[in-house]
Amino acid sequence: MNPTTAVVAEIVRGIEPFDALEQEHLDEALVWLASTDDVFRRVKPATPPRHLVSYVVLVDPDARAVLLGRHRLAGLWLPTGGHVDPGEHPLAAARREAVEEIGIQAEFTVTGTDPLFLTITSTVGADSHHDVSLWYLIRGSRSERYPLDPREFSAEHWWDIDQFAVTEADPHFGRFLAKLSANV
Repeated sequence: MNPTTAVVAEIVRGIEPFDALEQEHLDEALVWLASTDDVFRRVKPATPPRHLVSYVVLVDPDARAVLLGRHRLAGLWLPTGGHVDPGEHPLAAARREAVEEIGIQAEFTVTGTDPLFLTITSTVGADSHHDVSLWYLIRGSRSERYPLDPREFSAEHWWDIDQFAVTEADPHFGRFLAKLSANV
């Protein structure tokens, strides 16, 4: 295992599973990381067919709300974030994506600089592939406006953590919110 992949494996080992499915995803991610160093997307959209993503979830813990964007390609309400570049640390990717997609410097003051959650998801569309996503939390304020990158998102909306019932979201988002609720 090369040093960059070893760093990712250490991050994955540090995530406390919320439920049986997250434990399965953590175990599967560690097996994948042990089997290849080809974990970064090299060619858009799906080379290699499984690759690393850093989600960047903007959270207002006082208002108990999260900001999601209506993703143009996926057609879903998703957190900001994106693919980790070859050799890039996932936290650096989260910082970069916060600037690119939200236009802010990330403040990792909700739960710290470690990702809270890990999922493995099959994407939708003709070029379906598997994203291994590390979910990082950054602080925002529901009273502020955060216009998301219009090339990626057609709209943005603050959602209540305790009342989220949108079916057109990441398939793991409800589980993420349950874990988030237990940690903020």
